[in-house]
Amino acid sequence: MLTIEHLTLQLPYYAPWWRRRWAEVLSDVSLELHPGEVHAVVGASGAGKSLLAHALLGLLPEPKRQTGRLTFHRQVLTAARQRQLRGRELALIPQSLDALDPLVRSQRQVSWAANRAGDARANAWQAAGQALTHYQLDERSKQAFPHELSGGMARRVLVAMAHVSHAQLIIADEPSVGLDPQQRDRVLDALAALARQGKAVLLITHDLRHALPIAQRVTLMRQGRCVETAFASAFQGDGDTLATDYAQALWQALPDNHFGVTPTAQAQNVA
Repeated sequence: MLTIEHLTLQLPYYAPWWRRRWAEVLSDVSLELHPGEVHAVVGASGAGKSLLAHALLGLLPEPKRQTGRLTFHRQVLTAARQRQLRGRELALIPQSLDALDPLVRSQRQVSWAANRAGDARANAWQAAGQALTHYQLDERSKQAFPHELSGGMARRVLVAMAHVSHAQLIIADEPSVGLDPQQRDRVLDALAALARQGKAVLLITHDLRHALPIAQRVTLMRQGRCVETAFASAFQGDGDTLATDYAQALWQALPDNHFGVTPTAQAQNVA
């Protein structure tokens, strides 16, 4: 469905005397997303995960330098096509809950997303109500303002907005940040359900441990580069089937693996 080939991104910064320089924040990134799968992109803060999401959606501000090739359904994803498909075929579940309008009730916000995707106004309102019910939000929550919702409820409103957009590719940027375990599992289960409907879900997260139960494949990013892409099933045992030392060290360092990284390996592979 989506193919990223050798994506490199440079953003400007200003040196002394207002001289503009360019920092390479994504370097030769390549990966594919297929219908019906959750593909997790995992990395620490600053690894370039959110920049990748914004590059795919055409949301990065100018000036920038971007090279490489993006294709969606085998057609080049140009800036004009990104604008055309954004909110329709391509949807973002943003990291920040501030993406919700603080002055608008939940169902109205979801209906806006449905209307943008092409539903008539009356149908959009009905679709919004059904989507919120689907994600276990009651009538009171549907008429609540964002500040009246818990973090998990607000994130499910954002998921509902992606749901009614009829998007085929959904990018979820750190959707479980700040949630308690129950709310986190509800949001991740909702993303897995979207994939079961035949959509492609790009799950951006720093949390490898909780991405693995719903992901089919995992791409590890570090300092703007793709370190390794592996099937989620490779993350088991000692991680012997993983191709890179970094992936093995990251897997072994999880609490479930008893933080099993030697000081030497940790310094060489994770630092």
